[in-house]
Amino acid sequence: MSQNIWNLTGENVTVDLVWKVAHRKVEVILSTDARQKMQESRSYIEGRIATGEVMYGVNTGFGAFSSVRISDSQIEDLQRNLIRSHCAGIGTPFTKEETRAIMFLRANALARGHSGIRPTVVEKILEFLKADVLPVIPSQGSVGASGDLAPLSHLALGLIGEGEVWTEQGEVKEARDVLKSKGIEPLTLKAKEGLSLINGCQVMTAVGMLAAWRARRFLWMTDLAGAMSLEALRGSRSAFDPLIAATRPHPGEAKTARNLLKLLGATSTIAESHANCNKVQDAYSLRCMPAVHGAAKDSLGYVWKVLETEANSSTDNPLVFASENKVLSCGNFHGEPVAFALDFAAISASAVANISECRIEKLINPSMSELPAFLAPNGGLNSGHMIVQVAAASLVSENKILAHPASVDSIPTSADKEDHVSMGTIAARKFGSIIGNCENVVAMEMLSATQALDLLKPLEPSSAVKRAYDLIRRQVPFAKEDRVFAKDVAKIKEMIASNLILENMCVDLEF
Repeated sequence: MSQNIWNLTGENVTVDLVWKVAHRKVEVILSTDARQKMQESRSYIEGRIATGEVMYGVNTGFGAFSSVRISDSQIEDLQRNLIRSHCAGIGTPFTKEETRAIMFLRANALARGHSGIRPTVVEKILEFLKADVLPVIPSQGSVGASGDLAPLSHLALGLIGEGEVWTEQGEVKEARDVLKSKGIEPLTLKAKEGLSLINGCQVMTAVGMLAAWRARRFLWMTDLAGAMSLEALRGSRSAFDPLIAATRPHPGEAKTARNLLKLLGATSTIAESHANCNKVQDAYSLRCMPAVHGAAKDSLGYVWKVLETEANSSTDNPLVFASENKVLSCGNFHGEPVAFALDFAAISASAVANISECRIEKLINPSMSELPAFLAPNGGLNSGHMIVQVAAASLVSENKILAHPASVDSIPTSADKEDHVSMGTIAARKFGSIIGNCENVVAMEMLSATQALDLLKPLEPSSAVKRAYDLIRRQVPFAKEDRVFAKDVAKIKEMIASNLILENMCVDLEF
């Protein structure tokens, strides 16, 4: 297939692929094999329905109503009522990118053929994706078991032509009006299909995957910012010698040390200027970068594996195994594996933002460097980066609150039938908020580091650091006097978010 078309199979979904689908860089179609698996599963379910067998979610009520038998004539009403009643989400909607990722992962899980639903259901999701008709999904209201019931119900509501959807222009309109204007027929739900659309952890997984993608970029940017700060603070490269990492073989430590050496090179005129300065050791925030940044890389690598495993899993209830002649009730919709991983990721990212803020403090503190206080050329009249560091301190402290694990909480729901839940979607949302703060902190470090490098002229940093410095200076000039630094931070953050810095570094960084 073309690299711009993805054959949906229920397998091989990665974080990078989800990012591409979310940003409309890939079109998704249902594969022939997946269609066949789904059809076999559906035929099996229809055969058991025809015998009059009672099956949970197929011809019974849901949750605490699982003992209520529903007549065949009411099955379509049952599925439709399920979706409507479960649309109880509130709060700011997920972004369009997050919504695309959610829809893609829901389609991928259903394409695995363990849900007993028609291929038409997945094809309808993909039709909506291709047309960029995206249900408005409130971000709050999920406890993470039985999956993401409320947000996925809002997704399903759009598919049946009800509720609200985003338009291509970013407006919110009634689904029925948008579908009519585009000639898209709403989905009519058959037995089990409403339940299958909402049982699963695709919301927390999708939101977590997009945040994890940004987290990887943040870790690379923090390696770069750390290299810039080390040059500005006239730090030593010796702490990144490969002999050191070999004695403590955590993979991330060695990767980070190699990244820093690539960014710093063998030397620079700044490094040469302090070759005989008699300083024995740098502050922890400089010489411990391999340990701290590296630990975060290792933890995020684990999180990626968990998220990718979840993205390629069957999370419905009950699950259909046609070849084994079984329909099994289970708890695969419980979000704990994802919740634990995302809480871990949030903690790790917060720690890296902490060490980044420490380096900003070193840059502005004249007792820790030969730079002017607060990086102000005319201190006193100008306050320099005094409050840049204060703002960074505020963000990392906010992250400490957000990093409290969501997964340690639980609350009984559904008349105590669903008595233990994961809070995984809260973990995903918190992780995304933390990464947003982290991106701002590393932008602040880059802002202060570039200001400091200017104050060291005519000495020059390594070629890779100089390349990043030049990119930033094209949009953010040297501050000869005070100005609104929030605008500078926003510009650098946008350079990070647009991948401008990453794509122009000309250094192959490891993760």
